[in-house]
Formats: sequence, C-alpha cells, structure tokens
Amino acid sequence: MKTLIELYDERPIENVLASEVFRPERTVFLCPADIAHDKVIQEKLRQYFAHRGLNTELVFLESSLYNSGKIEKQLRNVMDTYPDCVLDITGGTDAALYAGGQFGAKTDIPVFTYSRRRNRFFDIHNAAFADELECTVQHKVEDCFMMAGGALRGGRVDNDILSEYIDVIDPFFRLYMRHRRDWTHIVGYIQRASQTDRELPPTLHVDAPYTVKGEHGSRLDAPERALLDLEKLGFIKHVSISADGVTFDFKDFQIRTWLRDIGSVLELYVYKCCLDAGIFNDVRTSAVVGWEGDHRSDNVTNEIDVMAMRGIIPAFISCKTCDISTEALNELAILRDRFGGEAAKAAIVSAQPCRSITRHRAAELHIDVIELDDLRENMTTELIKSMMLRTD
Repeated sequence: MKTLIELYDERPIENVLASEVFRPERTVFLCPADIAHDKVIQEKLRQYFAHRGLNTELVFLESSLYNSGKIEKQLRNVMDTYPDCVLDITGGTDAALYAGGQFGAKTDIPVFTYSRRRNRFFDIHNAAFADELECTVQHKVEDCFMMAGGALRGGRVDNDILSEYIDVIDPFFRLYMRHRRDWTHIVGYIQRASQTDRELPPTLHVDAPYTVKGEHGSRLDAPERALLDLEKLGFIKHVSISADGVTFDFKDFQIRTWLRDIGSVLELYVYKCCLDAGIFNDVRTSAVVGWEGDHRSDNVTNEIDVMAMRGIIPAFISCKTCDISTEALNELAILRDRFGGEAAKAAIVSAQPCRSITRHRAAELHIDVIELDDLRENMTTELIKSMMLRTD
C-alpha cells in the first residue's frame, strides 16, 4: 500500500491504527482547519509514528468534515495526486463517512473499515486485502498518551523495580485490610515520626516520641500493633516501643515512600491484580501524563493510579481509600475519553462501601465500580478481567 487516506478523528486511535497495520508509504489526513494548520499536533503525530517504527510520510490537507460535497471534492483531488490510494472510513464525522461511501461507490478506490467489537478490518469496497483481517497491534501505556499528543512522565513509583516487590504486595494489602479503619492514623504517625529537616536528606532510621503532633493541633499515639505487624512483614525492623519513644528502621527507601503515603497500598494491590489477570500486555502504576501539544500549559499533568493495555484497548483505574466523589468520577471519565476513546475502559476502586447514588453516576459515565466488599472477597482481579472482556 502506497497511500492511505484517513478521515481525521478526535479519537486518537482512529488516526493511527490503519497506518500501524498496513504501513503505507504515505498517510494523507483530511482534517479540519485547526488541525491542518497546527504544526505542533502534526509534529507530535510524526513523533508517534517514528516511536512506533513507521517511516510513513504524513500529509495534512484541510477539508470541511461536515460538508459531504467538499469532502468528496477533496477526496477526488487526493486520488488525482495519488492514484494508488486507499480509503479508511473508520474515523471521521457522519458527513465524512457518507462522503467516503459515496466516493467509493463512484470510483474503484479500495475502501475499508475497522470494527472494535470484532477487532477486525473489513472490506467495504474493492479492499479484499482488509477483509476479516484481525488486528494484532499491541500498545504500551506510553503509546496511548503519545498518539494523543501527550507524554508519559515519571510518577511517584519507579515501575522498573516493582518486580522486586511483587511477593510482598498481597501481604501488604492484607495488613492494610486488617488496619483499614486506622490507616490514616497509622500513616500520619509514620509521616511525622520520619519527618526530617528539609535541608537534610531522608534517612531510614526513625527515632520519635511516642506521641507526635497531628493536623489541626491533634495528637497521634504510636500505632503499636500496626508497627509490630509491619515488622513481621519485613517492611520495618529493629522496632522498639516504649513510653519514652519509638525507634525502627525502614527496610529501604521505596518501603519508606509507600508507608508515608495513604493510597500506595491500594494502588500496588490493584497493579498486581492487573498482572494476575493475565490479559494485559502492559501495566503501570502512577502513570503521569503531560498534556503536551494539546493547547495546554506544559506544567499541566494528570496522574492515573493504575493503567493497563490489552492490545490497543486501555484501562484507566482510579484507586481511593476514601469515599468515591463525583469529581473523581468526572476526572476519570475525561481522561479515559481523551486518551482512549470509545473502546477504552475505566474503573474506580474504593476501600469504602459505595453509595447507590455514586454507583448510579458511575454507570452513567460507563465506569465500573469495585468497592470494599469486592476487596474483602478477593474479587478485584476477576472484576477487572470481566470489565476488559466485556463487549459494551
């Protein structure tokens, strides 16, 4: 295939998938004026194609995507320039799809489409090469962001070292569930007990009073039982607790970070559940996306607690040790729609019971809810797997 015509779509996957599968020499985008003149977005797409190992030349031509007559005229111009072209009508507006169908009926140009439900390409007109062709493309989390003009940035967790901690994630989560009601107190005490001067580097050794100052003038006593359980787990060692004070050592700096952050334990557990599901080709926790090339300030970022890819379908998962808020649901839906499109999945995991009104709002936004009872019954892995295999 030499020239592929794409009807530009707001859903990033629609713009790149056919090029990744058929690898044409040239991809011509018929796009609205703002995209046709936006050199930043165009350069981001070129960077994505290079990242994916495609040497495809990209051409951006302005065309109204709401006037079928103008679209058909531009298609004619492209065909005159590149007689060897084929047309993908997977993306684009209704008017663009109509124009593409009309143009295909009037000419011998091959026309094909992609079905996300069937995960196959289909011959619409004179495109036998695409008929019933299964899509075997696999994306990583960073690919999902890059194709939309964003970038994956370093988050709170170094995903490259997580394999060293896989065996302790489940025991850590079981400890959390035993102490769930007091977890805020436990982490609050550890935070303040291990606090160091800002001008000094953090240390693994902790030597603190039995009672420390909390927020708003409160007082936090040492969580003795939890500290002893953490010692049994191997997360801390050399624990000594008396009325005079508390001393212990963190196992390492990564454990120190997790024990000083309330939400880390749930995020790690959901991360491992995604691995245990055995259906994802890439899983990351603390996936931070920078909105580069998207008319947003470079310092605007969003963090997705856990993100996983199954082929070309992303799953966006938010983890909450507190109640689920409407704001959290809305933010998750926005991220899913912006970077994943219609095929993407989203779930929110909460260590609290979910209210019916919250569950109803989540259903309206097509977000799966995994709540406290599901965590207690060890259903998280199966529920994530079911979400991904379900055809919506």
